[in-house]
Amino acid sequence: MAEFNIDVSKLPEDVRDKLAELDLELSEGDITQKGYEKKRTRLLAPFVPKQAQAPTQNRQQSRARRTQRRVTHNEKRYHSARPRSSGPGTTSPASRAKRRGNRRLTRNESRYHSEVRQEAVQQALAAMQSRPKPSLPMPSKRTSVMAKSPDREPHDSASSSDEDSLVNEGDVQSTPERERARTTGGPHSDTSSTERSTPPRHIHHPAANRLNNGPGVLSPWEERESGERKRVTKQEMTDLADVMHNLRPYIQCDVTSVCTVADTQPPDVTHNTAQSRRLTAADRVNRFNQSRQSSTSDDNMGTGRWKVSAKIQQLLNTLKRPKRRPLPEFYEDDDIELEIAANPKDPNAPKPEGSSMTPAVGEQLVVPSGLPRNLEAAIQRYGSATYKAPVATVLDPNGKLSITLTYGKLLSRSQKIAYTLLNKAFIKGGETCLKSGDRIALVYPNNDPINFICALYGCLQAGIVPVPIEVPLTRRDAGSQQIGFLLGSCGVQVALTSEACLKGLPKTAAGEVYTTDRDGSVMGVTMTRAAMLAHCRTLTMACNYTEGENMVCVLDFKREVGLWHSALTSVLNGMHVVFIPYALMKVNPASWMQMITKYRVTEVDRPNTSDISRDIEVDPLNTIDISRDTEVDPPPKTGDITRYRASVAVVKSRDLHWGLLATKDHKEVSLSSLRLLLVADGANPWSLSSCDQFLSVFQAKGLRPDAICPCASSSEVLTVSVRRPGRAGVNATGRGVLSMSGLSYGVVRVDQENSLTSLTLQDCGQVMPGCMIVVVRMEGSSYLCKTDEVGEICINSGATGSQYWGLQGLTNNSFRVIPLQSDGKPLGELEFVRSGLLGFLGPGGLVFVCGSRDGLMTVTGRKHNADDIIATVLAVEPMKFIYRGRIAVFSIRVLRDERICVIAEQRPDCGEEESFQWMSRVLQAVDSIHQVGIYCLALVPPNYLPKTPLGGIHLSETKRRFMEGTLHPANVLLCPHTCVTNLPKPREIHSATTSVTDVGPASVMVGNIVQGNRLASAQGRDMGIVDEESDSARKYQFISEILRWRAQSTADHVIFTLLNAKGTVATVLSCSQLHKRAERVGNLLQDKGRINTGDHVALIFPPGIDLVCAFYGCLYVGAVPVTIRPPHPQNLQTTLPTVRMIVDVSKSVLVLSNMNVIKLLKSKEASNVVDIKSWPLTLDTDDMTKKKIPVMYRAPTAEMLAYLDFSVSTTGMLAGIKMSHAAVTSLCRSMKLACELYPSRHIALCLDPYCGLGFALWCLSSIYSGHHSILIPPSEVEVNPGLWLTAVSQYRVRDTFCSYGVMELCTKGLGSSVNQLKQRGVNLGCVRTCVVVAEERPRITLTTSFSKLFSALGLSPRAVSTSFGCRVNVAICLQGASSPEPSTVYVDLRALRNDRVSLVERGSPHSLCLMESGKLLPGVKVIIANPETKGQCGDSHLGEIWVQSSHNASGYFTIYGDESDYADHFSARLVTGNTGEVYARTGYLGFLRRTESTAHQGATELGTGEEGDNISLLSRVSAPLVSGDPSSTTELHDAVFVVGALDETVMLRGMRYHPIDIENSVLRCHKKIAECAVFTWTNLLVVVVELDGNENEALDLVPLVTNTVLEEHHLIVGVVVVVDPGVVPINSRGEKQRMHLRDGFLADQLDPIYVAYNM
Repeated sequence: MAEFNIDVSKLPEDVRDKLAELDLELSEGDITQKGYEKKRTRLLAPFVPKQAQAPTQNRQQSRARRTQRRVTHNEKRYHSARPRSSGPGTTSPASRAKRRGNRRLTRNESRYHSEVRQEAVQQALAAMQSRPKPSLPMPSKRTSVMAKSPDREPHDSASSSDEDSLVNEGDVQSTPERERARTTGGPHSDTSSTERSTPPRHIHHPAANRLNNGPGVLSPWEERESGERKRVTKQEMTDLADVMHNLRPYIQCDVTSVCTVADTQPPDVTHNTAQSRRLTAADRVNRFNQSRQSSTSDDNMGTGRWKVSAKIQQLLNTLKRPKRRPLPEFYEDDDIELEIAANPKDPNAPKPEGSSMTPAVGEQLVVPSGLPRNLEAAIQRYGSATYKAPVATVLDPNGKLSITLTYGKLLSRSQKIAYTLLNKAFIKGGETCLKSGDRIALVYPNNDPINFICALYGCLQAGIVPVPIEVPLTRRDAGSQQIGFLLGSCGVQVALTSEACLKGLPKTAAGEVYTTDRDGSVMGVTMTRAAMLAHCRTLTMACNYTEGENMVCVLDFKREVGLWHSALTSVLNGMHVVFIPYALMKVNPASWMQMITKYRVTEVDRPNTSDISRDIEVDPLNTIDISRDTEVDPPPKTGDITRYRASVAVVKSRDLHWGLLATKDHKEVSLSSLRLLLVADGANPWSLSSCDQFLSVFQAKGLRPDAICPCASSSEVLTVSVRRPGRAGVNATGRGVLSMSGLSYGVVRVDQENSLTSLTLQDCGQVMPGCMIVVVRMEGSSYLCKTDEVGEICINSGATGSQYWGLQGLTNNSFRVIPLQSDGKPLGELEFVRSGLLGFLGPGGLVFVCGSRDGLMTVTGRKHNADDIIATVLAVEPMKFIYRGRIAVFSIRVLRDERICVIAEQRPDCGEEESFQWMSRVLQAVDSIHQVGIYCLALVPPNYLPKTPLGGIHLSETKRRFMEGTLHPANVLLCPHTCVTNLPKPREIHSATTSVTDVGPASVMVGNIVQGNRLASAQGRDMGIVDEESDSARKYQFISEILRWRAQSTADHVIFTLLNAKGTVATVLSCSQLHKRAERVGNLLQDKGRINTGDHVALIFPPGIDLVCAFYGCLYVGAVPVTIRPPHPQNLQTTLPTVRMIVDVSKSVLVLSNMNVIKLLKSKEASNVVDIKSWPLTLDTDDMTKKKIPVMYRAPTAEMLAYLDFSVSTTGMLAGIKMSHAAVTSLCRSMKLACELYPSRHIALCLDPYCGLGFALWCLSSIYSGHHSILIPPSEVEVNPGLWLTAVSQYRVRDTFCSYGVMELCTKGLGSSVNQLKQRGVNLGCVRTCVVVAEERPRITLTTSFSKLFSALGLSPRAVSTSFGCRVNVAICLQGASSPEPSTVYVDLRALRNDRVSLVERGSPHSLCLMESGKLLPGVKVIIANPETKGQCGDSHLGEIWVQSSHNASGYFTIYGDESDYADHFSARLVTGNTGEVYARTGYLGFLRRTESTAHQGATELGTGEEGDNISLLSRVSAPLVSGDPSSTTELHDAVFVVGALDETVMLRGMRYHPIDIENSVLRCHKKIAECAVFTWTNLLVVVVELDGNENEALDLVPLVTNTVLEEHHLIVGVVVVVDPGVVPINSRGEKQRMHLRDGFLADQLDPIYVAYNM
């Protein structure tokens, strides 16, 4: 905005007035800074040319204004009507009146306000200040998430208070972060993608080093950063200490230990060079492509930025201090134990000491003689005798008296409605009319009491049951979905409504019938006519109502106190009610007091003689129709005006507070006529301060102290108690200063006046006439409480509800309570009704209420009231950051205990750091005053919380949105570390050395026998005995020689077909063609490459036939091939270093590739990533001569190296294995036997051909077995998802192999097009086995959804299975052609964490479904061994899978990193049992189960071979059939269940967790989570979730993720990171690279949307 330097004194007077008015509005917080500046500019614009502009001075003024705005609440409450303005001139009465009309009040409910509480909070925070505090790490937020608040649809809600306008006025240009960003020179975000800082050669900090450094030790870069932070800006500090004094936790620094950090690091297997972070493993296009140059430069450190790892250290320091008292003892993780731990018995807890209470009995109900006998009679009497007397008058939104209804009109209209209801046919073409006793809905808005009253009495006269329904103000309002269900369950078919309401109603109107419980479920309380009449009579007597009195009503006239007083009792007494709509209250909060002061009507005919108390006259004019059958009187004319006073007002404490704030209107107010000011929510603990303050201000205006009458009520029992007006005496009123700690144990203890933790309560009056009150225990049976014990108030009277409509069980519990005495005997015959209010009885039968059942939160065995917590929260700098009335407190149940959540609306001008500081202070204040931790504190943007029709917070809807993750908070702070005190005890791990010495072989054997467990060992079927010396056996020792033999004997047999994306054949290769092309490659290597025997050659080819030819070309000349996936052209940054690394590590002397790949390797883009000149000699296979190889190489023994197989494991480790010629042929033979592979078979392969079983199937298997392989590169399936399945159907393939990636592509990409495939004739009925090639636990959900989806195309559900291989043996299990169906088991997840396997039923709690990974291949033996002790495990133990087989790899060629750890991987021996056998360790945890399975019918096909295929005959020597009777189809077989990689497991709290289990839980917790990965860092669990949605939904995920992991795994999440889709890196097999992700996170390379550090 243009700023003006104008001499205000020279401006015209009216402009000065307006400026002064504006300044006052700003100082009172009634207008935003932006709105203020806008209006000011508009006022000053005409005067600009006359004076020069100077922007500086005004800036200072606005700064002064900003500070002036933060007036504390107490000052503001009492400040005088004189405006404090910077310019001279006071406000004229005219502009004051105008302003009063326009003014909108923003301080919603301040019923909680209390100076005592603010003082307590300040003292509590001061007390905490003296303690040394570690700093809280502030959450990291992407700049885009901070700057704008999320979009909302525009809403025009009558209930929205002033905050509505603020959403659009949020000043994006001048938020504090922006200001700071300008000064500090960078966007204020730890993770902003524009300018990141990573320290030079960032060193990994293993957990041990991080923790041993202790809180005071910084690594060199941390130290430098903290220095920068201190230098650059103090505002950036977000520690708790900073809130009080800038106290730094990290000042002292042990230089020696810092300097030696780098030298004492153990070698990190995840790095390759100092500069290049290990990005090599990312095969998927991922986001960590930060250029290395920028990350190593020193000078681009963002100012004041926190690195992730520094924040985690900060979090660890915060968590180190003991927060809660330790639990008395530790528990197992069984549910009952968790429950016990959540409710510990505190021996020091105060216990009730009083005597057993006696019921409090009200005075006898005396019905005044002149009172009509019932409501119908009342209408009849007043409607005929005093037909012109008014029943109701409504004020319009401008405060004018708009419409009056007389008793005469009420009588005629209600009779007309009754007649219509009983006689009109409501169902088209049907005869149906409503009958007496039917139910009907009344749907009227809050500004239409007159039509409502007419309809209500129409129903009563017709004998029809009215069901009042709340009208939602907008579609946004909560509960819109409930109305249909609600009306249906009450059997309502007809609704009465006004025309205006009918037009404006959303098509899904919403409503609540009478009462809602804490979960938001709506229940209808049934009132009998007798009870309704009895209640009206008790109110008449208690409140001393008389005919003709005037009442002002601000409450909702459709329910509870508003309905009982203003619509029922008032009519019984012939009173006149002035209704003030909520919309008017917001514009003019003093309107109700003005009505009391000067209710004006026209003086008319009849002088007031009939009744001394009647002082109202009525209008004789004719009625006018305002709707179809609406007759009302017009507004009274202003003629001769006389003043009459209202003597009764029905309000809430909010209205008292609002009235106090409208200070300008006070001087015209007189409340001397008021004999009864009924405070409807007087039972709320915080109504006391509103009543006191109201009295102190308005006693001078004639308000009598004995007129203020708080009452307590509930939907079930109607009015519980009310203070009698005008009553004086020793026990007329009372108040108690109670210990909040005592109340939390359910005990009443008096506290000192000045105590920080006391609660001052006022009484809610005496028992109602004709009623009896008892207080019963809240839990368990309804025993009477002792006199000093808090319990639930129960009522026995003729004036209570009788049942919940249609809910018999709940009704018995609430409406049929028989109190029990301490000896267990019932108090008597009388049945009581539970009120839902908690409290106790004071002296003289005074009722004290200290909470409600709905607002009660029981945390760790102590009870807290939501309202108490709200009051404490609001006492922490309330006006600055959040809106007073816009706060919700509720509890959610997580891990068997209630956890407190606080949700508040923050102001639009509140910055990130300010809100975070405020949140941390709230945590301290609540902890100090209530001794309870807040589990989740969330701030939402202005006007975001769902509202009730009267503008309050809709609590159950807020809770529902929070639990569903649709609340969209702007800030979240979770404190599970401090709040969750009932976690089971961590397991103690016994060290391996002690175990070995203690347990000998004998005891292991005995132990297993005693337990009835078999030792876990299993064997695939025998491969058959091959005579090693025979010629035929020698001939087939080498795969290259088998190829030559096939090229001679079956030259034209087609062995490979390669398909392209269109599904057409790209290349076909016969045996002889393959042989010839391989010879040419051999020639190329010898002529141009000058290859020596045993040299390593890198083959970098796309998936296809060139790769196969090059592989055999290498074998023909004695070279050792190394297959490498080519780099991704769109992502050279991360994929090219992997290629380069494998070339280097494998010691390849030459690179063999085709023209396209070589171009890519030598391109300009590639030169930015690696040095082009450093590649070894590169040969192009497209450039070959047609020459035969003079001499074919033959290795001296089959044990020599055939090829190297390199792969990146899920832990991000690059490992190459050595495969000998013997292992190659043995592997092929084993697969041939298992899958019955013959030359006549067609096999479809759709997987990556570079390593493991994928390579063996693509390049080796069909050469050995002679079958036809149809090759389908996965990249082509990405283009055409139907390619693979169409090919399988077209070639009638019986056996097909794929990867999880391909299966996922098909499931996601073809979900909607199964029918189209069916029409195109795709039929998968031919498929016998569809095997997923994997090195992980089978993904059951994916395989099942794949089977279900394509069962429509004839795919047999038993066809889909998985295989299992690893580095030491690429194929351990594989589903064979004749194998039984893969079996599944359900194991107990909790037992699994302790390395035990216990089978449970499907669907039982904590069950995990596991599928076996195919059948053991022939010639393979596995055992399960304890990875630490190397003892053999029993069947019921989880252990490492060890394998013995002739196709094991010969060893690692290299593991990039530390060799020593892996020395025994290929030569492990058991320490117990058979210690002579040598096994290879797979590095995977699993278990064996002997299962009974039904074999496929194909089991007997084993003998049908192909004539002329000598290999198959040779392989079948002595391969036995199914053991036992060949006719039986049931066999016992050992199933291998893989649980997960040992390196990936997470050890937390002494237990072993598998990341995939935690990830699966997280994926289920919210539909917007696309992917998830977990890892640990310094003993903190870090969960990374990909958000598939808007950035404003990111913070919804934080509580849900934390809750789910806590509930299902008993783990506390330390850090939640929300990232964009595609950030979690996966390798070629579709496995997550969690360690790689961890490195990216710690090096600040993820650019997360949000990072939450849980306290």
